[in-house]
Amino acid sequence: MTLLLLLFIPFLGSLFAALLPTNARNLESSWAALVALAVLVPLALLYPEIQNNGVVSARLAWLPSMGMDIVVRIDGFAWLFAMLVSGMGLLVIMYARYYLSRDDPAARFYSLLLGFMGAMLGVVVSGNVLQMVVFWELTSVFSFLLIGYWYHRKDARRGARMAFTVTASGGLALLGGVLMLGHIVGSYELDDILSAGDVVRGHTLYPLMLGLVLLGALTKSAQFPFHFWLPHAMAAPTPVSAYLHSATMVKAGVFLLARLWPVLAGTDLWFWIVGGAGLMTLLFGAYCAMFQNDLKGLLAYSTISHLGLITLLLGMNSQMAAVAAVFHMINHATFKASLFMSVGIIDHETGTRDMRRLHGLYRSLPITGTLAIVACGAMAGVPLLNGFLSKEMFFAETVFLQGDSWVNIGLPLAALLAGIFAVVYSLRLAVGVFFGAPPQDLPSAPHEPVHWMRVPVELLVLTCLVVGMLPAWSVGPTLAAAALPVVGGTLPEYSLALWHGISTPLMMSLVATIAGVLLYLRFATTFTQRRSTHTPLLRLSGRRLFQATLAFVVFRARWLLLRTSSSRLQTQVLCILLVSFAAAVAAAQIVPLSLGERELLPVA
Repeated sequence: MTLLLLLFIPFLGSLFAALLPTNARNLESSWAALVALAVLVPLALLYPEIQNNGVVSARLAWLPSMGMDIVVRIDGFAWLFAMLVSGMGLLVIMYARYYLSRDDPAARFYSLLLGFMGAMLGVVVSGNVLQMVVFWELTSVFSFLLIGYWYHRKDARRGARMAFTVTASGGLALLGGVLMLGHIVGSYELDDILSAGDVVRGHTLYPLMLGLVLLGALTKSAQFPFHFWLPHAMAAPTPVSAYLHSATMVKAGVFLLARLWPVLAGTDLWFWIVGGAGLMTLLFGAYCAMFQNDLKGLLAYSTISHLGLITLLLGMNSQMAAVAAVFHMINHATFKASLFMSVGIIDHETGTRDMRRLHGLYRSLPITGTLAIVACGAMAGVPLLNGFLSKEMFFAETVFLQGDSWVNIGLPLAALLAGIFAVVYSLRLAVGVFFGAPPQDLPSAPHEPVHWMRVPVELLVLTCLVVGMLPAWSVGPTLAAAALPVVGGTLPEYSLALWHGISTPLMMSLVATIAGVLLYLRFATTFTQRRSTHTPLLRLSGRRLFQATLAFVVFRARWLLLRTSSSRLQTQVLCILLVSFAAAVAAAQIVPLSLGERELLPVA
């Protein structure tokens, strides 16, 4: 019962937060922090059992005759994400207390943030895939409300609509894929699905089911060509951006890919779709990040690129690559959240995020600057920081992948190119913003924030350092416990040591760092003097394409309505019945009307 309560605590806290006075920031933040702790502490107490590869579960009977109960299931991977969701949520709550202005309604912000936490927590601990889809769509709803928090701004309203349209549409596709997956297995229980990998991969409906599930995952994690909504979601308050990028929303897609990896991976179709989308996203996001003038825009495209890296690793059909993907999920959460919070401090204290106006800030913000520079080093993959370890594992997997000859050559080169781009955009933030001539004509005179606003950043940067220097001691057991359910069997042998000798991955890291520094020095002035908001060589805008598609759909819908509609109620009802009947018949031709090909398992 305690586990079931964990699922509902954030939602109950959200309801109560909405009833508190809207201008009581201290009371609201204290209540929200208490709710986050009420989730975090019980989860932390489960660690001994999780470390021993245990699975903790609880069940609330709902529709047992149909095999549909409310199930909370926590294994090592779910525990890792649940800790990220609650722990990062606690840090964001602390940070937001000092970020929000007195005019921002605190009650609405913390109520929505706690609801967002509950929705993501529901996704990661659900033991029933239909239950997971419900929480999946709730993350889209709460992200829509949080991105549009400043609804008086046009960019916030537009970004919220775009994010919701893309991710909720993908959620509908995911629902179809989950229904087909349950039909193939004969159960919607996650335990049954994870043990039926051979049955699923060998089924004739596997390609169609896989396509629908991947539509849901790739739209959620902003993978190419569905990446365009994420930069526009930067209209949200920075605490929301930090939370969305580190532990919620965009991580839900890669979480699903890893969660179902034992079932869906291992086929050529998985390799080409997932790996191809990840590779395209990795390169595209890194390239675009180099040319952003907005600090949050740079971080948004870097997130797209790193999510592509994780997706590519999961698409390689390699157990070691899956372990590296889980490791990078942890590392990315820490350095990206710290960077977003650092950027929020810069924006909060200077009044702008325009990198063309921001330079020489280290004189005014020495502590924040140091923290941001270390986090940038982790993002670029500098040794002794956590990002270096997972980046080296990524390079190793691209080198040792067994495939066609052009894949064996092209994939390491693409990974190296992405590594070079990562160094460039990291230097743009670390060097371009904090060094150089003193800034002129800023909206506000820059200065350090109150210390408590920096505390979450300091804790996250400390994590980057500890994991980077003492990986086996700090994160080794947690990584092993989290990666084991993903690979679905025995963990491959791997080492988290800092030094593996002179190797090809190490040389790739060295080349990427040197080439990235040289490329940045060559074009540093060009970056700061650019006035165009377009990325060079890329004139097609995802936003314009999205808006044109919506306009076309609306126009055609109106055209069809004018020619087929009738003011008579009988005619309208008849049309609805005919269309519903035709859809049911068509669906029955694809999937025979039954609960599955195997008997439903008895419910204890």
